[in-house]
Amino acid sequence: MVVREDILNRKGARKASEIPEEVFKLLNQGRIESVNLTEWLAVNHISLIKHILPSMGLEEKLEIIISEIEKQNAESGMKAIRLIGELLDQVMLEESTNEKEMLTEKCANHVSDSVRCWAAFMNKSRNISLEAKLSYIQPFAAEHHFGVREIAWMSIREDLSQDIEKSVELLTEWAKSENENIRRFSIEAIRPRGVWTKHIEILKQEPYKAQSILNLLKSDPSKYVQDSVGNWLNDASKTQPEWVLSLCEDWEKASNTNATERIIKKAKRTMMKGEINR
Repeated sequence: MVVREDILNRKGARKASEIPEEVFKLLNQGRIESVNLTEWLAVNHISLIKHILPSMGLEEKLEIIISEIEKQNAESGMKAIRLIGELLDQVMLEESTNEKEMLTEKCANHVSDSVRCWAAFMNKSRNISLEAKLSYIQPFAAEHHFGVREIAWMSIREDLSQDIEKSVELLTEWAKSENENIRRFSIEAIRPRGVWTKHIEILKQEPYKAQSILNLLKSDPSKYVQDSVGNWLNDASKTQPEWVLSLCEDWEKASNTNATERIIKKAKRTMMKGEINR
């Protein structure tokens, strides 16, 4: 059954209660992508997984996964995505490597952005290197869909925070990418405070450890990247304002561009309001 063009090209509702019934049904069936945060948060992942697993030949895994989702009261949003990705990994432990790879690939390339988000939380073996984990997550970081890109950095942030020096070394190469989504990931994934995530304490106290990435992006032409750099420095300013001010002064001298000016304005916004709390 082909999805109508007017549904595919919709702008998206402002409130969950305003999502048309047909759109909500298609989202929960995994037949269309969400087009804004309202829709993304409204997806019922129990309904979604009831449609997805049978289509992948995993109907026998439904009961155990749904039971755990209900137990943890995680039917929607970030909590549901993280949990389902982890559960899919667990239930596939007894399957062959080929079977697990096939499931992961199906999820990673599914039409539903929610299912692709599950896949970002799969492949969590503790035995693989940080380089391998980043290699796996790179397609998600480069995604066209806003939700998948956000889940990409959230899914690997904890791994990155455990070895900041190594992470910065690897992500410095990402900051050189021609893809603005990859460049943005290189700094967003290790924001000192971040959004919906645990803080990275070492970067709150020693933000200079990420300076190799920051310097590469100080005049990035993409506003999407500029926002992340500015937000990163604004995070750092709440614990190390003097360092942020010094860096901004250096950038003003070295890079007289609109991009750098915009980044610095965002970086200083909390300091300008006098809201620094150490």
